[in-house]
Amino acid sequence: MAPIYASKTKSPFTKSDNLLFDPALIPASIQESLPAGYVVRPLARSDNQVRSNSSFLKTLEVLTTVGTISDEAFQRRFQYLKEHSDQYYTIVIEDMNVPPTSAGSATSSSPSLVTPGRGKIVAAGTVLVERKFIHELGMVGHIEDIAVSADQQGKKLGLRIIETLKAIGQQVGCYKVILDCSEKNVPFYEKCGFERKGVEMGWYVNKHKTASPSDANAPIQAKL
Repeated sequence: MAPIYASKTKSPFTKSDNLLFDPALIPASIQESLPAGYVVRPLARSDNQVRSNSSFLKTLEVLTTVGTISDEAFQRRFQYLKEHSDQYYTIVIEDMNVPPTSAGSATSSSPSLVTPGRGKIVAAGTVLVERKFIHELGMVGHIEDIAVSADQQGKKLGLRIIETLKAIGQQVGCYKVILDCSEKNVPFYEKCGFERKGVEMGWYVNKHKTASPSDANAPIQAKL
């Protein structure tokens, strides 16, 4: 199937209140490297409303439990991110190769533009920009929540998500972009240009909320 928009030399999206951030931050070269009919774009305000079986939240379920999130709650969270759009950059890859009868017209009034949310979201990721005092008020990009639908494996969508998030981090002024991953995913991220640095540690509030400060000093009794 041929691409449903006229050109991939620039983003098929324009800056709008519906999108989390300016799509001009996404390099045209990454758009050009996607399979025909696929687009990469910022998260949209409408991404929790269309085709619930292929929404942004459904895509995230390949990572962990998402829970039941109402559209009202989704909109509140989106608005918060939008008001801090110099910190939160969430992107999705959308497969626009969907029958018009199930997704409606995928094109806008302009032949080179695409209406967000008319296809199937198949991948997602976020880069969160942290503002520091060190390194002369430097900024660090933290990549989070990389998700690719199970039926989309083998199309290098994960690689394109990572490339996009790295490019955004670089363009907004981050001096480095970092992430945490499982041991099995290390080879993939090394291919994406990342290096091993340090050890990931985690402290989960719900898991430790019943422990008291004195517990840490209690003697350990060996089991006989």
